[in-house]
Amino acid sequence: MAHDHAAPKPVTLYAPITQAEVEAAHTAWCGALVAIATENDTKGQPAAKELAKKVLDSAYGYGMGPVLFKPTLTVVPQTFRTTYDGALAYFVGGDKAYPNDTGFALKGWRKCETSNNTILITGNSALSMGNVTMWDSKGNVTKVDKTWGYARGTDGGLKIVLHHSSLPYSAK
Repeated sequence: MAHDHAAPKPVTLYAPITQAEVEAAHTAWCGALVAIATENDTKGQPAAKELAKKVLDSAYGYGMGPVLFKPTLTVVPQTFRTTYDGALAYFVGGDKAYPNDTGFALKGWRKCETSNNTILITGNSALSMGNVTMWDSKGNVTKVDKTWGYARGTDGGLKIVLHHSSLPYSAK
């Protein structure tokens, strides 16, 4: 599949977003994370990268323009990933332009769940804030704070246009 990220497509479809759509998008994101990790474990990083491309194409709004993406485990000067290539590198690594990325989606995830604190719907866009809890193949648990913003894409589906993730604050 060819990726044309230079010319954003305008969002032409208007239909109010529902809470059920936001919750379904969260479930799909978790399912995709586990699927990419499993693909990596069974078929290797190149296969996981191909699956991650499909996930980015369907779930994220990079085809509409920049995405405001601040992943959990990025470091200065590459903290923010507003481009498709930056997001792909974060999820599956293997990009010399992002030498610190080892592939967040490749960390052996076996289960993922979301819990929402709040979902704010404003017509054709929605914001959600809550937690994502992930379990790896050894049973280790990682819980992150997550804020997602959605817009309806030209295909009618929700597209992530804002994704901010961080580890919960811990007073020492």
